[in-house]
Amino acid sequence: MNMITTVTLNAAIDKTYYLPRLEVGKLTRATRLYADPGGKGINVARVIQQLGLPVTATGFVAGSNGDYITRHLGKQGIAHDFVSVDGESRLCLNMIDETTGESTELLEPGPILTAEALDRFKQKLFELARKSYIVCFSGSLPQGVPAAYYAELIALVKAEGAIAFLDTSGEPLLQGVQAVPYFIKPNEHEVYHLFNERPATEGELLDKLRRLQQSGISLVSVSLGDKGSLSLYDGQLYRTAAPKVEAVNTVGCGDAFVAGMAVGLAQQLPVEEMMKLAIASGTANALSERAGNVSLEDVQRLRGQVTVERE
Repeated sequence: MNMITTVTLNAAIDKTYYLPRLEVGKLTRATRLYADPGGKGINVARVIQQLGLPVTATGFVAGSNGDYITRHLGKQGIAHDFVSVDGESRLCLNMIDETTGESTELLEPGPILTAEALDRFKQKLFELARKSYIVCFSGSLPQGVPAAYYAELIALVKAEGAIAFLDTSGEPLLQGVQAVPYFIKPNEHEVYHLFNERPATEGELLDKLRRLQQSGISLVSVSLGDKGSLSLYDGQLYRTAAPKVEAVNTVGCGDAFVAGMAVGLAQQLPVEEMMKLAIASGTANALSERAGNVSLEDVQRLRGQVTVERE
């Protein structure tokens, strides 16, 4: 029953290119390339597995890219149970300029999903939720998917007794919070978007987090960039600071954070330890050349350097 399921509705092949210099309008040869099954939920699944817990990845796959995604998840030892649809799963390209360290991303749209495909996935998720302790929903919605779809899926998994995590943005987040997931991870701007207000002071931000919690969301975590993060858990505010590292690749750090939080909750760690694991996982991802990838050794080392203060 301790299984975690991750949902990636717009799965991808993540390609990371390292370039001596990225110049628009010029021929550039990559020094090295990594290709992995990706999309935010798949990144979460990979990190959960690297942290030592059983996980199943689900969502939609399509075409030869979809075959690549499932085949390579199998090679990585990650259990998967996807719904196959017409079209082609997307490529997500991340080009890292080794001179400046800057990352440039190009994201394809992915397949267009039909109402019939969405119904088939609901049945799949119903079966998986019954065996899951936590279900993590991550990423954008594909073409053809109504903004309220995450809210429908959250209601479904909650009815089967599973805990719902939601990491998305825009209208799907706005609709999704109406279904009261257990955990959300908006950034500052997304918090204010939920209340249709402009960003203001940290005090007003905290007021918004408290209002989200009063609606029934148990855990809200907000990244403050270099200033760390704020989390509100069962009425208690926690301020966390990540250890300083020389980042290699920041794509997937948020997904690794979600994975650490899911693992900590599944292992029923004390709250501070759960948050330390989440921050350490997100930071460890920044040390990897691949997105959604951590070394357990890095996580354990960094975990001791994370500070968590109650306020």
